[in-house]
Amino acid sequence: MKAPQQHPALQAGEVHKRYGASRARTALAGVSLQVHPGECLALLGMNGAGKTTLIKCLLDLAAPTSGTLSIFGQDHGRPISREQLAYVPERFSPPGWLHARDYFRLAAHLHGLPFPQLGLPGMLAELDLEASVLDRPLRECSKGMAQKIGLAAAFLARRRLLVLDEPMSGLDPLSRIRVREQLRLQRDAGCAVLMSTHSLADVQDLADRVAILHAGSLRFIGTVDEWLVQHGPGGLEEAYLSVVQAARLAPMEALPSAS
Repeated sequence: MKAPQQHPALQAGEVHKRYGASRARTALAGVSLQVHPGECLALLGMNGAGKTTLIKCLLDLAAPTSGTLSIFGQDHGRPISREQLAYVPERFSPPGWLHARDYFRLAAHLHGLPFPQLGLPGMLAELDLEASVLDRPLRECSKGMAQKIGLAAAFLARRRLLVLDEPMSGLDPLSRIRVREQLRLQRDAGCAVLMSTHSLADVQDLADRVAILHAGSLRFIGTVDEWLVQHGPGGLEEAYLSVVQAARLAPMEALPSAS
């Protein structure tokens, strides 16, 4: 008997997003991509390229002008589809009056999990957070500490898809190493990871494939090795500059749909 076909964790088909009364400002111009279980896709691009807009459309925080988005085969607009993902925004800023313990309790409740999770003490230790942080109001936590709390809650949710917008924001070098380790563990366990980033080092260490957006258009999608062969035998910086400069020279040239 033929095995049932596995749906991509995430699929975007010709997603357009335009803003303004006359929809004159284009944020996304026909973006098509897939993220599969057990892989990390890194979204790269300059500020304003459309990375966060694509993530907001996926999460139903912004409505695409046209196109389709699905999560494990379910339309992204159905709340049931988003039960399978955990999300950490670029600017993670929970209410400052909450204690970290209360935030973990709230996150567990929203994901339908018991509190305290059995893995909470271990996860805190893995991300170099003291157990005493649980009794600290979030307004007293540094940017990096708050970021690790948000990431810890997402990792503990054990969802099938992680959506992370600049997950390394505010983290010191040791914390970045610890977060990378956790992301590898989640991916190796079959979790799909969609991660926007400006860090080429994180791309090199974590990404199975790379999608580069420029002015709302997808300019490259493929493995890191394919990217280097096509655009940057001299390294990741050269490869990135090559794609961006080519996009500036040919702003209206569209990339064929890729999966």
